[in-house]
Amino acid sequence: MSEENRSQVLKKFNDYAGKILNPSVENVKSADCRVVGYFCSFIPEELFIAAGLLPFRMRGTGSETTERADEYFTSCNCSFPRHCFNQALTGEFTFLDGLVVGTSCDATRYIYDNWKSSPIKTPFIYLLGYPHVSGVAMANYYRAELAKLKTALEEQFGARITDEKLRSAITLCNETRELQRQLYEMRKSASPPITGSEMVSVMVAGVSMPKDEYNADLKQLIEELEALPATNSTYAARLMVVGSCGDDDILSRLAEEQGALVVTDHTCFGGKLKYGAVDGAASDPLQALAEYQILTRPFCAKVGGAYQLRAKVILDAAKEFGVDGVLGQRLGCCDTWGGELYALKEDLKGAGIPSLMIEREYVPDSEGQLATRVQAFIETVRR
Repeated sequence: MSEENRSQVLKKFNDYAGKILNPSVENVKSADCRVVGYFCSFIPEELFIAAGLLPFRMRGTGSETTERADEYFTSCNCSFPRHCFNQALTGEFTFLDGLVVGTSCDATRYIYDNWKSSPIKTPFIYLLGYPHVSGVAMANYYRAELAKLKTALEEQFGARITDEKLRSAITLCNETRELQRQLYEMRKSASPPITGSEMVSVMVAGVSMPKDEYNADLKQLIEELEALPATNSTYAARLMVVGSCGDDDILSRLAEEQGALVVTDHTCFGGKLKYGAVDGAASDPLQALAEYQILTRPFCAKVGGAYQLRAKVILDAAKEFGVDGVLGQRLGCCDTWGGELYALKEDLKGAGIPSLMIEREYVPDSEGQLATRVQAFIETVRR
């Protein structure tokens, strides 16, 4: 989108995605609403919303070093949790009234232990167990874990999470996913009205502010984009970004600076969030949330037995969005995504889709080296 036509809503999303504490969170806090941080998109926001809390997805935005966090983590740990924890140690998350950490990878899991043993004073810290294999039995297990979290939230915050409140929260979050899908559908066109780097800001802002406010902004943005004349009609290649995290626009921005256009993605802060919907009419909303997270969504690389679904979702998206190539990224020391991208590269090759798999740090030492590799890849898939 050109600067003169740049949406004010898009500018707001970019501002919110570019820092941790934003005006919407400050407004919520001033209204005496509590904020609970959480790691991983498989921790359902609906539970927090039903408790009258604002869910805030944890990230390390703005971090430049892990110096203080390295007193707790060794350097062989993924840099994402180290940067997040460093931000916490420097006081960036003092607005949190609670924190929920999931038993995902070991590096993220250790945040729970380190947070409790550190000087950080957060009133409520909870460790949520969730499965590392898929299947119906695991959905039932996760339902039991969510029930424990529900009880803990009620006791800590004096809330009463009823089935009606859960269904209302499910409806709200389903609306978010539907609006996000509408934006992604726009990117299938020959002249997408929004770039990949702009879309990163849209998605990250969505887990950093109240859902009702975000949904209203999304509707306005969609209307504005629909009214725009065709833009982004000339580009070297249509690309897809796949990999862990995705709360920054580094790969998308570097690719677009080299003349390509990122038209879709499959990342933890991006396209994975919009997938499917929770059954809002289910008699047991907790069970519906558990089944959505374990059985409906393409689970992450940390979960065994779900690769075929993940690969199908990625390959289908590559075809639907007409991509010329895929950029894969993993953070250093992340063995799960290392194996994931190796297998995915073979499947993409079998489907005739070129790919470039990149290992990087959460805050890269040099964007120049990344840019050179991305540029060389674009030249090989150039239209």
